[in-house]
Amino acid sequence: MPGISNHNWACELKFAIDVCRQAGNLALEYFIQGVGWQMKDDNTPVTVADKECEQIITEAIARQFPADSIVGEEGGEIVASQGNKCRKWIIDPIDGTYNYARGIPIFSVLLALEEDGEIVAGVINAPAMGDMFWAAKGLGAYKNGKCIGVSTLNDLSQSQFNFGAARRILEEGFWDGFTKLVALTYRARGYGDYLGFALVCEGKAEAMLEVGVKPWDLAPMKIIVEEAGGTFSDLAGGKSIYTGNCLVSNGVLHKKFLDPLVRSVG
Repeated sequence: MPGISNHNWACELKFAIDVCRQAGNLALEYFIQGVGWQMKDDNTPVTVADKECEQIITEAIARQFPADSIVGEEGGEIVASQGNKCRKWIIDPIDGTYNYARGIPIFSVLLALEEDGEIVAGVINAPAMGDMFWAAKGLGAYKNGKCIGVSTLNDLSQSQFNFGAARRILEEGFWDGFTKLVALTYRARGYGDYLGFALVCEGKAEAMLEVGVKPWDLAPMKIIVEEAGGTFSDLAGGKSIYTGNCLVSNGVLHKKFLDPLVRSVG
């Protein structure tokens, strides 16, 4: 498989691709036949598929990398008894559960490896769309085995701007900056979930804004966009996946996208 040999994280990346494929196959089976859902205490939906897919991934990690810690959306944090505190697998078994439960094919299995506080490998598997994205530090970014890269567009007025849930953008206090960007860009589309990020990584859009999210929503997005030549930041300009928000871009236009958002909460 392209890009996953002769490197420190080659073994981990191959493992992540394989286990995300397994979990994605199960998710797709449930998706095709239809699956019920319920609301969790945090007012987000969950299905039996979320729980079973996460179990597939956590059990595989425990077998293959028993010293590594794990944090998952459904299962919380699991620290091995003699664990390596420097390495942590971050799991979102089904990102886009609301879409998933309503029969909308924009959902994905997300998995990333954090080492010494840095995301070093990540996978996005979108089984209903037939697409898988992956990257590891220094290896480049790939979609279905083909190398991908961000756009080189440097004109904000000609750019495409993707965003997640508009309600969260309003509630989190970024509305003024968001609407400025809608006015300044050529197209603004609320694709949301993995798709908004993937389009930036493939060079089909210039930026993606997401707020009110968790680390497992962002972890693989960070390494994939960076290895595709783009930029990831939180909305304070830092690099953390733990602030609950992020902007990814083609890099060239990052400051122009970020500045209105920073001022909107300044």
